[in-house]
Amino acid sequence: MHIHQFYDKPLAHASYAIISNGNMAVVDPARDPQPYYDYASEHGAKIKLVIETHPHADFVSSHLQIHQETGATILTSELTGADYPHQGFDDEQEAVMGSITFRAINTPGHSPDSISVQAIDNDSDERAVFTGDTLFVGDVGRPDLREKAGKMRAKRESLARDMYRTLREKFLPMDDETLVYPAHGAGSLCGKNMSSDTYSTIGREKEENWALQEMKEDSFVNELLHEQPFIPKYFGYDVDMNKSGARPYSGSVESVKRLGADEEIPADALVVDTRDEAIFKQGHHPNAINIMISDGDKFETWLGSVISPEETFYLVSSSDKEREAAIGRGAKIGYELLMEGARVIEGSADSAKADSLDMADFKSNPEHYTIVDIRNKSEVNDGKLFAKALAIPLHELRDRSGEVPSDKPVVVHCAGGYRSAAGYSILESEMKGTQVYDLSDRVKDFKKD
Repeated sequence: MHIHQFYDKPLAHASYAIISNGNMAVVDPARDPQPYYDYASEHGAKIKLVIETHPHADFVSSHLQIHQETGATILTSELTGADYPHQGFDDEQEAVMGSITFRAINTPGHSPDSISVQAIDNDSDERAVFTGDTLFVGDVGRPDLREKAGKMRAKRESLARDMYRTLREKFLPMDDETLVYPAHGAGSLCGKNMSSDTYSTIGREKEENWALQEMKEDSFVNELLHEQPFIPKYFGYDVDMNKSGARPYSGSVESVKRLGADEEIPADALVVDTRDEAIFKQGHHPNAINIMISDGDKFETWLGSVISPEETFYLVSSSDKEREAAIGRGAKIGYELLMEGARVIEGSADSAKADSLDMADFKSNPEHYTIVDIRNKSEVNDGKLFAKALAIPLHELRDRSGEVPSDKPVVVHCAGGYRSAAGYSILESEMKGTQVYDLSDRVKDFKKD
């Protein structure tokens, strides 16, 4: 059995290709199907199956596009109520591809419609299980998304109890040697304590995963529901898009209007400016939010956390390459459909400019400023850097900007500087007439060893 993992680091998303006898199956594919097409071509294989373990909340899947372009059969649980052509795949149902038998296992817990899929190589007896967002390395999927994400509702406590039973009835009986391939690794918002490892074995998880240890059901539920990460604004939007099936990736990306240098962005438009914060602060559109894009950042997550799927916006980038990257990465969460246009601005824009914070005065007289801590609640709970800071997480800042007093200059900080650029730009736009500063990476001067 030949298994290859594709890993998208910004979204901490893992998808898979399984090849047997010239046939290929794809599990939980990302928005752009081209890497799977290329992999199939390299190995002389034809894509026969696409398996969706559930309607994902944190990324848009290409399952429908792959079906349309290759004729592959989509397998997913009938519980999803999928609106795209598919074959129901639930408890004990099987699909054979080459020497491999895929067997569906209903594994509710993260969502009521989650399945895991066993793959058994009938020639070698090698076994693997693709666990979607149910079982991760070192953790399990969060059970609270369906209260807010998507049209199919389910209560978090009920799903947490489903997860308790799923783990004990479905996973504990599996052979220790069974390979575990989840849909996410560390950094995903679909769980809270995932390992940086991206695959495991059932035996290792039995020994090391807290959720598979012996404990009472109520204790498990309390631990699972405790301090789950925030839910980005885009999660429900993606669940519904995945339930229906997304538009083809390339055509949708190409439909975003590329603006010329002489085409102005309307003065009242919402703008996402992906340029470096130093360039942004030299000049930018008055309604711009600075969500920087670079290798290894969380651009998709913060784009979909700060901007609601009910809004439309323009993109501003510093180069053609950066603009195309921003459009493509926005499309991973379906946000290309919200883009009114995308423009390249080389250098600074002749508009709003940022003033520099007087660090000597700030250090000597912090009481002269309103300090806004935009870290997540769990980070703040671990300790404030400024005792009297007003804590408002970045993903809530646009909605709660009215809570920030305007009688003093405002200083925004996060943990390292990336998020504070976005936070600063939000408050600068929302709090006209109030001086707003970004502490940026200088926050490190205030961290305790």
